Amino acid sequence: MQFLRYLLLFCVSLYMHSLSYAQDDNKNFRNFQLSCSRVSQSFNTCDDTLKKYFEKRGISYPPKDIFLRAFKSQNEMELWARNDDTTQYRLIKTYHICALSGILGPKRWEGDRQVPEGFYFIDEFNPKSDYYLSLLINYPNYSDSMLGGNTKLGGNIYIHGGCVTIGCMPMTNEIIQELYVVCLNARLNGENNIPVHIYPTRFTKPGMNFLNREYGRDTEKQKFWVALKESYDYFEKYHKILPVMYTEDGKYAN
Repeated sequence: MQFLRYLLLFCVSLYMHSLSYAQDDNKNFRNFQLSCSRVSQSFNTCDDTLKKYFEKRGISYPPKDIFLRAFKSQNEMELWARNDDTTQYRLIKTYHICALSGILGPKRWEGDRQVPEGFYFIDEFNPKSDYYLSLLINYPNYSDSMLGGNTKLGGNIYIHGGCVTIGCMPMTNEIIQELYVVCLNARLNGENNIPVHIYPTRFTKPGMNFLNREYGRDTEKQKFWVALKESYDYFEKYHKILPVMYTEDGKYAN
């Protein structure tokens, strides 16, 4: 009995220590980000405007739960948000992606100039980017690693400022200011893994007709897009995100 009491005290102590460490880590992250001039300037420029966007849609600001959804054919990136995980996401704003390289389809090797397609999250905030500010996505994910085979997959895929790319999603400096601030606010508010879903196109009837017309003979891409479409359709119907799951061989399993 005494042993169990000591074990319980140890577990509580360990939990409190980890909680304190997480709080300190979050504070250090916040202080570092805001100490960078581009980030602090972006906050001063964009924070009030972003608050108005969110208030207009009935979403609390700073946000606790946001989601980015990009469409390569349309050169668009959508910002969605919700107040908690029991409610539906609401569209806050649609941004223009100012340039894209490659063609439709997933990224499969380094140097293919492709923008990835699939389900990712923001992995890093870079306040001192060569492209003003940048948000790293976690390419390659498990699916990319498995389906890419033995090739060198590449990496360093960012949402960033400027308007040049060889596989990233450039948004211009003005737009990346807004996206960086809203994502940073969500991160500081507890959302450690901000989802980023990247699609070849909207899977509407015109979009599907386009893919069938232009890529109908590419069976690998067609199979890949079927899996993406399941998550797209679910979100369109419920405005909620399916959990990302994979088969053992790296295919998306929804």
